[in-house]
Amino acid sequence: MSNLEEAMRWLKQGERDLSAAMILMDKEIYESACFHAQQASEKALKSLLFFKGYRTVVTHSTRELFREVKKIIPEFRDLGRASIELDKHYIPPRYPDAFPSGSPFEYYTREDADKCIKYAESILAEVRNYLTK
Repeated sequence: MSNLEEAMRWLKQGERDLSAAMILMDKEIYESACFHAQQASEKALKSLLFFKGYRTVVTHSTRELFREVKKIIPEFRDLGRASIELDKHYIPPRYPDAFPSGSPFEYYTREDADKCIKYAESILAEVRNYLTK
């Protein structure tokens, strides 16, 4: 499989995760929408690393992935803030003990989901732009 084929495989799954985030937001399942937005961004950033020849990428941190992308693609748009914000939604939306009381669904709002989806959309758009040059 070529680097571009592997990259597109990861990007397409990221796009599916973004679609899932949008559906979940519409269904008012905000915590899962935030998690899927993070997943979409993680997979999109990984797709660029695979495109550039990486064979394995171990981290799930969108912040760390963004930093790695910027090292090898300095002209990649500065989406560091988006990657940091999305990192906050990798673990807490999934585990009832992530908050002092209650469950994640009681903490997440439509505004949270909307913000995460917008961040993910910006990352995926920049990745698509780079891969289709």
